[in-house]
Amino acid sequence: MSAPLQDPSVSEGALPDTSGSIEGRETAGMSQGQIVLRKFLRHQGAMISLVLLIIVIVFSFTAVGMGPIPGWWKYNFYNSSDVMNGGAPTWHLSNPFSLGEHPFGQDDIGRDNFARVLKGVQVSILMMLIMGATLLVVGVVVGALAGYYRGWVDNALMRVTDGFIMLPTIVVGAILGVLAGHLANPPLLAFVLGLILWPTLARLVRGDFLSLREREFVDSARVAGASDFRIMFKHMLPNAMGVVIVNTTLMMSQAIVLETALSFLGFGVHAPDVSLGQLINEYQGSFATRPWLFWWPGLFIIIVALAVNFIGDGLRDAFDPRQRKIPSARKMARADRLLASSANLAGPFTPGGTGDGSTRGERRRSIDDERKDGQ
Repeated sequence: MSAPLQDPSVSEGALPDTSGSIEGRETAGMSQGQIVLRKFLRHQGAMISLVLLIIVIVFSFTAVGMGPIPGWWKYNFYNSSDVMNGGAPTWHLSNPFSLGEHPFGQDDIGRDNFARVLKGVQVSILMMLIMGATLLVVGVVVGALAGYYRGWVDNALMRVTDGFIMLPTIVVGAILGVLAGHLANPPLLAFVLGLILWPTLARLVRGDFLSLREREFVDSARVAGASDFRIMFKHMLPNAMGVVIVNTTLMMSQAIVLETALSFLGFGVHAPDVSLGQLINEYQGSFATRPWLFWWPGLFIIIVALAVNFIGDGLRDAFDPRQRKIPSARKMARADRLLASSANLAGPFTPGGTGDGSTRGERRRSIDDERKDGQ
């Protein structure tokens, strides 16, 4: 009696290949950049924060304008007008689509708080970006030089870095803020403050470069005659971009809090310029009588700082290959169906660990491992 015909692509007692985790099969054939982008886009906290931050940025820059470009709001942040209704806000949650004449109220001399808060958001975000760019450049250069050259260069640069780390950030920032504040230039103040925030990034970049310099592609580039500068910033730096991007983003959330704290203490942005911290400092005496002057700058500080921090968390999870996503109920149900089908297709157990029973055990272990890897 002839044996029954079988699918030539599937051997007896075997299932289609289910090796690897669920996430591994979903990302098969994708580049590293595509995998990182896919994981970042699936991070709900980061996506919500990114959308919220974009809305705040677009709203603040279009409402009050920037430089010679006017905004759509009819009041500016420095002119005053007659105080209406005791300076109370005209925007209420009962009618959220009607801003009224002064949505965030007016201060004691009739200036529109809506325009002042949005201008403060604009200045604080610009200062955050400048501080982030400054600490990025300084931290990457110092860390790359120390990690690549090692020896006395590493020792000298790390001792300087340790000196900056030991200094109290708020005290040094206050001193530098007083020195730079006389120029009444928020971008210059942001650049100066960025010069004290780079040590953490420098140490992380140094650690990455110490390991990368021993890799084969660095030896190949050196044998090919590439210069040290090209090796560091053309070949090694792209392999450390995960650490650089994540930590720069997280440091930017600290930067806006530092600017807010210094401006609140009177060592940061000074009038006639405005920032969120400067508005809180100016209106702290009105907390008992006109609390809305204090609430709105504080609310936007929390929104911007938390949004940038959540974006940094999303980037960290996206760049970290050890981060695994908990599988959804649909994927768990699919794994259960595979497990059930393997039990139905398997033959009777054969003592001694051979035959169909051994194949069934291997299939069960493979699917169990798949579920564990997905978790």
